Amino acid sequence: MKQFYKSKSLPRLSFLFVLLFSVITVVNSCKKDDDEGYQDHLVQFEVKASAGGVIKTIVTQIGTSQNTMYNTTQTPLTSPWTSGEIFVNSSQAQLNLDANADMPNTDSELIINLWIDGNIVKTDKKVGKGVLTASIDYSFLEL
Repeated sequence: MKQFYKSKSLPRLSFLFVLLFSVITVVNSCKKDDDEGYQDHLVQFEVKASAGGVIKTIVTQIGTSQNTMYNTTQTPLTSPWTSGEIFVNSSQAQLNLDANADMPNTDSELIINLWIDGNIVKTDKKVGKGVLTASIDYSFLEL
């Protein structure tokens, strides 16, 4: 046994084991750091106004792409309004929906919903008379 400890190959063997251990440790730690990647989601915006309410403006935003719609005779905004289903990659990060409507009564409601993959993930409800504004902001990124 004394010969093994006095052997000249012991430092080389020790260096080889340390190097092998380091490589295995680095490879295993990198596997844990891999992102799961971005996923596609089915997104839908929805705006509802109670009877007699008139939707004036709807603004949708996916990532940096914004779309503003105004209620005009050429492009009327009827209640309930939906955007239709849109495929959105979670790399877009931010979704926004804003709407305003002119409501006739004190108990009138303006409700906006954000649907993702068939479920309502966020909603905003405003009650009152006059011009009401509702807003939703949503991020795919976990904070």
